[in-house]
Amino acid sequence: MEVVILDTRLEMGLTAAKRVSEKIRELQQEKPVLRMMFAAAPSQLEFLQALIKESINWQGIVAFHMDEYIGLPASHPASFRNFLNRHLFDLVPFREIHLINGEVDDPQQEADRYAALLSESPMDIICLGIGENTHLAFNDPHVADFQDPCLVKLVDLDPACRQQQVNDGCFETLEGVPALAITVSLPTLFSGSYLFCMVPGKNKAQAVLHTMEEAISPVFPSTLLRKHPAVVLFLDRDSAALMPSHN
Repeated sequence: MEVVILDTRLEMGLTAAKRVSEKIRELQQEKPVLRMMFAAAPSQLEFLQALIKESINWQGIVAFHMDEYIGLPASHPASFRNFLNRHLFDLVPFREIHLINGEVDDPQQEADRYAALLSESPMDIICLGIGENTHLAFNDPHVADFQDPCLVKLVDLDPACRQQQVNDGCFETLEGVPALAITVSLPTLFSGSYLFCMVPGKNKAQAVLHTMEEAISPVFPSTLLRKHPAVVLFLDRDSAALMPSHN
């Protein structure tokens, strides 16, 4: 896995955006329409702000996202649809945008609908992060499955995952964080041709250390990234602080 360490979150976001935009332009020379998936989290903000300023043929991109809380209105600031609409989808002219609806009466039916969309064609580029508990999307350790038969599934969120949402300022209290979500699975993420992973901030330092040094196991879901043939991990000085090579 290629690891790129920048001094600040801003530099990390700018560098990641340049790398992603370069890969988009490269792939679009051979494939006019790409499929991309985006994470929704404060950790992605600097990257997204830089990406929308890059010279990109957005009309040649079909966009997806990774997860959504069950029962949280799309109007809620912490809704992942809301986040990505505000910081990306409403700002540039994508060819298509496919969102997970967490407000449906039958979440399993919604998961199946989204899985059908994903199964139409492989994902070309996935832009993701790593959670404080090393989750990828909402695949927390207790539900993470490297051989998951589902493309999209319903999950309950572990306490560390829900606490991260409070730490990130998305919710005021732990009790306010929804306990259930719809998420893409680990095999869905792993199937992306190119993975760009943006992980800034001191709260992620322990997760970065686990990602790089623990045995590859669902106990630390992000360790799966080390098996992918084309992944770049972008860190800032704070998230890289515990890595031996950075000390």
